Amino acid sequence: MTQAIAIEKLTLQSLKQAFDLQKTTEADFFFEWQTQLLPLTHFEADRLARIRAIYQNFEARSALENTVSLTMVSPLLDAAGLFLPPFYLETEKSVEIFANDEKTLLRGRLDVLVIKDLLWVLTIESKRAGFSLAVGIPQVLAYMLAAPTPQKTLYGMVTNGRNFIFIKLDRRHQPIYAQSEELIVDRANDLEKTLQIIKRLADIAASSGD
Repeated sequence: MTQAIAIEKLTLQSLKQAFDLQKTTEADFFFEWQTQLLPLTHFEADRLARIRAIYQNFEARSALENTVSLTMVSPLLDAAGLFLPPFYLETEKSVEIFANDEKTLLRGRLDVLVIKDLLWVLTIESKRAGFSLAVGIPQVLAYMLAAPTPQKTLYGMVTNGRNFIFIKLDRRHQPIYAQSEELIVDRANDLEKTLQIIKRLADIAASSGD
């Protein structure tokens, strides 16, 4: 008998059991978030200063929780050029994926943006915005595992508007993933590095073809 599990209720442990997913901490596996990060242009620095000012305004009014996509995610993706060709964005439809034992079915739909079938962005909105990003990591990994794209290496970003984590997933054999350090908007230079990483992953996506 097939057991259905909602993706939004997943834990990393359940993903490991279902798909033999393994985490690696080897630095050379997920080097993209630390190497070849291009300096920001003056225009990008000005955009980032505006994004930071908007964040501080909404944070001071405790209004960030319901507006993460509007105030933080969309402006950052726009600043990285991801709203212009060759990029395209899709909101993820409902997905279903069977576990290795073919007895467990994961299904669900979350607020996920898919950029050129390579970068998956999960925004933790509403009252969950104060939660640790740990609640979003297994969810975005499940969507990446289920992605119909032929590409075997995918990237993810999880954010609650204040904190950002980037993820790399290799699906070629046994699925392996790694994650970046947690970047915090209020910490010096972390917002700048967040934009640099998004631009780095955008370059990878742009060179991946359609």
